[in-house]
Formats: sequence, C-alpha cells, structure tokens
Amino acid sequence: MSRTGAAPDVVPGAGIELRGVTKTFATRTAKTTALDAVSLFCPPGSFTALIGPSGCGKSTLLRLALGLETADAGEAMIGGEKPVIAARKGVTGIAFQDPALLPWRSVTDNIALPLDLLGRSKAEHAGKIEDLIRLVGLSNFAHSLPGELSGGMRQRVAIARALVTDPQVLFLDEPFGALDQILRRQMNIELQNIWLRNRTTALLVTHGIDEAVFLADTVVVMHARPGRIVKTIAVPFERPRPVSLFSSPEFHLLCDEVAEALHGG
Repeated sequence: MSRTGAAPDVVPGAGIELRGVTKTFATRTAKTTALDAVSLFCPPGSFTALIGPSGCGKSTLLRLALGLETADAGEAMIGGEKPVIAARKGVTGIAFQDPALLPWRSVTDNIALPLDLLGRSKAEHAGKIEDLIRLVGLSNFAHSLPGELSGGMRQRVAIARALVTDPQVLFLDEPFGALDQILRRQMNIELQNIWLRNRTTALLVTHGIDEAVFLADTVVVMHARPGRIVKTIAVPFERPRPVSLFSSPEFHLLCDEVAEALHGG
C-alpha cells in the first residue's frame, strides 16, 4: 500500500483509504482497466496530490473515493465509512474544474447549495457563509451572479461551496485547469491559505507538476494501462509556502523527480 506523508500538524478528522481498488470500463469492442488493485491512504489533515497522464485513472480513483463510481474489486472508505454515507453526512466536499455554479443564484446562494441538498437551514449557517465569502476574498460580490464574475472568482465560489458543510475531506479535481498560468499560480497560493485555515484532508487531481509540489504533502504518481500508482514522493517544504518557492532550486529538483517518475524514468 502506498501511504502519503502526514501534514506537519495533523488534526483529527477523516482520512481517505482505498484498498485494492480495481475498476474496468467496457465498450462494445474492448475493456479498459482504469485502476488495477490500487491502494492509497491519505491520513487525516494531509494534502495529497495525484498526478499522471490522461487516462491513468486519477479521476476514476477520486470518483470511487467520492462514491460516484463503484469498484469491481476492493473498497474505498472515508473515515472508516462508505463514501456514500460520508457524503450524506456532509463529511466530503468537492470542487471540479468546471465551477458548475447555478447562473440564477447569487454567490451567497450558490455557496449555500450543499446545505439545501442536505436539508440544513441556510439561515442557521448565514455566519458560516459570510466567513467563507471573506475567506475566498469575495466580500464585495456576495450578491453577484456567476455571469458577473471572472473565471478565478467563480472557482473561488466553488471552493467556498465545497467547504460550507465543514467537510472533513475535500476533493479537488483539476480545480484550476481552465485558468491561465498567472491566475492558476495565484489560486494555488490562495488555496494553500484556505487549507491552512481548515486543515481538511485534501486530495487533489492535477496535471500540473509545480502545482502538485507546491500544494501537497505528498505527490502520488500514476501510470496508465492499467491505472496504477508507481511512486509516492514526500514534499519537505515548510508551510506556509511563499511564492518565491516556485523559483527555488530545491523546488525545481523535486519537480524534476516527479517528472522523471511521471515519464517512466
């Protein structure tokens, strides 16, 4: 089993565990093994990044951990419970590459959407919603509609929405993949600051090597055909990590190590 390195100051909460997970997708002419007996443990309070080529099973692994897919073999657990049960309790939050905001709802109402789905009172959580809006730097846009926001601002709303239930586990599926490099780096820094405030167990799927190394405690490298974990790399840099880290020799050496594992070196 590949185990991620723990965060420096691990907090109590739910971890993520996949045990011998296999998932195969069938078409009319062939079968594709998206994941082949993959095991992964993300300790409570840790930040793990999954990186690999397209089709290596990263998003499938995340969807299994979320309970959106069912494994053919093995099992996924969130804090010792099945993912669907954890989701019903609001234990998990998710932010995708597409913010998927409802265009007729304001920033405040989009953030409140998971509360509506869980049958929780928006009024009772008004203070929480206001805190999240401040946390993601959108205090002046609480009543704005998605069409009035930039791409980066919409993604901030999606992250705030993922945090509104006080989840113990946060899943991030290429949340900044559609942003340009400058804005993506800014969002990396902001996400780190948000995560440091909450220390939620986080699992990030990304294609960006520098993004993975900057944000994560551990980078998990995957290969395809079949989807499997080939290496886990601990990230030693102290937090908070400054923007200057991106240009440091140590940072680039670690990025090179990830790239070598990614490309089969």
